[in-house]
Amino acid sequence: MPTALTIRQIDGKPGKVYYPLELISQPSPQPSTPTDLIIRISAAALNHRDLFIRQHLYPGVTFSVPLLADGCGVVIATGSDPSAQRWLHRRVILNPGTGWRDDPDGPEDPRGYAIQGATKFNPVGTAAEVVRIAAAEVEEAPEHLGDVEAAALPLTGLTAWRALVSKSGNAAPGRNVLVTGIGGGVALMVLLFAAGMGVNVYVTSGSEEKLRRAKELGAKGGVVYKEKGWEKKLLEMLPKERRVIDAIIDGAGGDIMDKAVKLLKVGGVVVQYGMTVSPKMSWSMQAVLKNIELRGSTMGSRKEFADMVAFVNEKGLRPVISKVAHGLDNTAAIEDLFDEMKKGSQFGKLVIDEIGKGGAKSKL
Repeated sequence: MPTALTIRQIDGKPGKVYYPLELISQPSPQPSTPTDLIIRISAAALNHRDLFIRQHLYPGVTFSVPLLADGCGVVIATGSDPSAQRWLHRRVILNPGTGWRDDPDGPEDPRGYAIQGATKFNPVGTAAEVVRIAAAEVEEAPEHLGDVEAAALPLTGLTAWRALVSKSGNAAPGRNVLVTGIGGGVALMVLLFAAGMGVNVYVTSGSEEKLRRAKELGAKGGVVYKEKGWEKKLLEMLPKERRVIDAIIDGAGGDIMDKAVKLLKVGGVVVQYGMTVSPKMSWSMQAVLKNIELRGSTMGSRKEFADMVAFVNEKGLRPVISKVAHGLDNTAAIEDLFDEMKKGSQFGKLVIDEIGKGGAKSKL
């Protein structure tokens, strides 16, 4: 029977517990509707939500659904419908959630957006040798990407695309956009997308080495946020003809609004796609008087997923990979990936390769 990676329940309070990894066997899935696809997963990637799930800091945690929402694989069987059969033997990436077709405001499904991986809201998790998913929820894996890079794309790419393109209002040549916490998967994809659109991208990090690598990927400049008064240093880097930031794309929270009032233009935008520092942020009258907007941003719709993949193909973009573990049964190496995420030391995505047989071998 196919193998999958889940978490095992142990006693502990949310935020204090850390569920151990567990390999399980599952029945081989078969098409249950005419539009189903059966996919042999070749690679799957971690996201910060997977760490939150192991700490029971995420809604709907369950112990029977495989972990992970990002995956690349080959379609090995289909239902009888032509819309499914056309995918047979093709390499695909999975849309990481369901219930959101194309509404720009949010999911149409009254139950909300059901993200894959270890929750009761979606039966699919990509840390599995074989999965079943509807044909409408896949895109062909970009031909220029190996399995590892393709598996790293879906969730972070979709989140980054919505934050930059759908939410910021500043995905245009010559605009100045600040991306905080460079090194995480979403932040790096925002950088790649924005640079590919001609945006002037500036970044923050706690590491000079990460700033250097971000510049190699197209960032115009960057500052270490641990330095006092870093916002002044950043303003000095901006083009003389545009000495303001048009938008900030942030996944940390914390004191970002205190910095935003000093950096943003009048009417500037903060797009918030995560709050890893704290689940609450301050809001000041300075932000009100400056007409700053705060826009929450989650993952994205099926349409945004397709648009994102098309842009990756058009520009030949490659997700940045930080570290790869080989084999779903290599739990020690997979624990190392989680440790990197806990420490925040990664620069790019953390990926499990060689999950099932038959995929395009990674060169990473």
